[in-house]
Amino acid sequence: MRMFQPSRRTVLAGVAAGAALTAVPGMGISAAHAATAPTYRWRNAVIGGTGFITGVLFHPSVRGLAYARTDIGGAYRWDDRVGRWTPLTDHLGWDDWNLLGVEAMAVDPVHRDRLYLALGTYSQPWAGNGAILRSEDRGATWTRTDLTVKLGANEDGRGTGERLLVDPRDCDTLWLGTRHDGLLKSTDRGATWAPATGFPATPSATGQGVTLLVAAGRAVYAGWGDGDGASANLFRTTDGTTWTAVPGQPTGAHAKVPVRAAYDRHTRALYVTYANAPGPNGQSDGSVHRLATATGTWTDVTPVKPGGTTPDGSTDTFGYGGVAVDARRPGTVVVSTNNRWAAVDTLYRSTDGGRSWTSLKDTAVFDVSETPFLKWGEEKPKFGWWIQALAVDPYDSKHIVYGTGATLYGTRDLRHWAPQIRGLEETSVRQLISPPVGEAHLISGSGDIGVMYHERLTASPSRGMATNPVFGSATGLAQAAGRPAYVVRTGWGDHGNGAYSNDGGRTWAPFAAQPDIAKSAPGPIATNADGSVLLWSFVHWDGTKYAAHRSADNGATWSEVSSFPKGATPVADPADPTLFHAYDTDTGTLYASTDSGLTFTKRAGDLPSGDSQFKLVAAPGRSGDLWLSVKWNGLYRSTDGGANFSKITSCWASYTLGFGKAADGATYPAIYQVGSTENITAVYRSDDEAKTWVRINDDQHQWGWTGETIIGDPRIHGRVYLATNGRGIQYGEPV
Repeated sequence: MRMFQPSRRTVLAGVAAGAALTAVPGMGISAAHAATAPTYRWRNAVIGGTGFITGVLFHPSVRGLAYARTDIGGAYRWDDRVGRWTPLTDHLGWDDWNLLGVEAMAVDPVHRDRLYLALGTYSQPWAGNGAILRSEDRGATWTRTDLTVKLGANEDGRGTGERLLVDPRDCDTLWLGTRHDGLLKSTDRGATWAPATGFPATPSATGQGVTLLVAAGRAVYAGWGDGDGASANLFRTTDGTTWTAVPGQPTGAHAKVPVRAAYDRHTRALYVTYANAPGPNGQSDGSVHRLATATGTWTDVTPVKPGGTTPDGSTDTFGYGGVAVDARRPGTVVVSTNNRWAAVDTLYRSTDGGRSWTSLKDTAVFDVSETPFLKWGEEKPKFGWWIQALAVDPYDSKHIVYGTGATLYGTRDLRHWAPQIRGLEETSVRQLISPPVGEAHLISGSGDIGVMYHERLTASPSRGMATNPVFGSATGLAQAAGRPAYVVRTGWGDHGNGAYSNDGGRTWAPFAAQPDIAKSAPGPIATNADGSVLLWSFVHWDGTKYAAHRSADNGATWSEVSSFPKGATPVADPADPTLFHAYDTDTGTLYASTDSGLTFTKRAGDLPSGDSQFKLVAAPGRSGDLWLSVKWNGLYRSTDGGANFSKITSCWASYTLGFGKAADGATYPAIYQVGSTENITAVYRSDDEAKTWVRINDDQHQWGWTGETIIGDPRIHGRVYLATNGRGIQYGEPV
């Protein structure tokens, strides 16, 4: 996550109005679903990482096996033999979107194929309860237990220690730390759960609750994140029943929240990292402490105390995050700083139990040639930020990995670092364009990593993220239908919020000027068919809507368009450069402009309104052919520029809609949709103007929430690009 933009981790002369709706007969999706559907192969369009890796766990008794968790993109399994991550939770569908966030994971050291995941992205009232997934085959298949409590994998504290643990005394017993419901216990390998008796901390409705669980010999330690810095926040049980505060533990702001812990079985030392906030944001103080579990002696082994002054005079504030011990070398431990913006985060490594430390950042050499976006528009990549996931390979002392807000770095010699990220894609995707001509078949706009030009789908874009300027999250992306070399983009940036390209998105230049509101509320943008007019809508991340602005000189000057519905997404007619459309979701009214966006007037009214999701799409190559996708009301079509809309009866819910190349012998573009039938939400294709549909994804490829954007390739029939909220860009092709 970039520090300058709200992202997907913050908590998306007309005919008279009132034209009647008519139904268009058509076969329902459910009926079409019974027909033979094409077999599709689904893959990620490669970018590489792009999201917050919140936990990494090497298996203690299987060489080359590791697992990773993410805040919104599911869990993964690493196979060192092939150097690749395998996604483990893509089978979770639309109704289970809240389970794509992984709060915690655990492995069984004795039964080496057992894996447990605690899932739940948000703990707010509007989100569903969490769930436990249990696997006997390393995540190939799962058994699910729904919880009665909520988890929060994309909330503050998501980078703290594993909150799920197999008891070291009994492999059938599991512990689960929750944010608001205390400590839970299962005695049947996660099939059922109940509150743990005797746990002394009192749950809070707004706090962090249990932040970590770690085994130290036969004892289990639990961190507590709701303390005040003066009371106990680390508890221990040696019998699985009685919990007590660990004597002598540190207090104060620098030790307010126990973030992570790791146990060195050779020296019987427990290392604990602390901060004054759960993170990943908001930490300004922290420390590292070592507990000699045999004697109960605590020692402050903090590598560098926060609060110093950097050479440029900035205050060096930060907390401590990750901690990992070397299973092969007694007394060797690695810790990470977190939220250290002035002096930049680092890893510190000690070989003498924390008496002395070496910063691995000082000698680090990075190779990001496989994922060039990690340069963030600069000459060299940074060491990273939001470093809370950290692990040392128990079979290779020099193999260290750490997660950041955008990737997972690894080293095999403590000096040379490169992304260890193949197969792991966590992008939250907002916009997709598939150009009709040119080198690239795909241009994407995403949360956190801006806009990318994909020369190949099997490799991370060689140019990295679009620069001049660099965006964090993209808010708009549009291509002139009749002049595809012209592309525009908008988003959250430090040095401008809009840019244009005259070479199809390969290179960019910032708009010469922008409206004042653009800096705080950049929204979607459209360009007309010949690229002569820009129409920019403005929406703040908190939902506040502002008047749109128009430019007829490539962004050099802008004028307000008061008749445009505030906050609406402008849609350009793909054939007629004088036409724009917009849908007012507040009133259910279609607006149109016939003077290149100078003025807008109402056309059809009495359309669905107030729904949480709408998408207005213009069919390519046709003037006035509009499709309105409505979350809970289905699909509507107008063939007269929005004067009248007819309801398509072949589906009852439509989340997003796009077009691609027509099938052989067909005269109308293929339509792709994420939609719902009586019992399923899936990805569909229609080759006959939405009369019939075939499902093109399957139960193992669902990716949670997929309602943002879908688009077909205008040059290859059957190829479709799908935006996900945490599993990157999926593209499917018939096989």
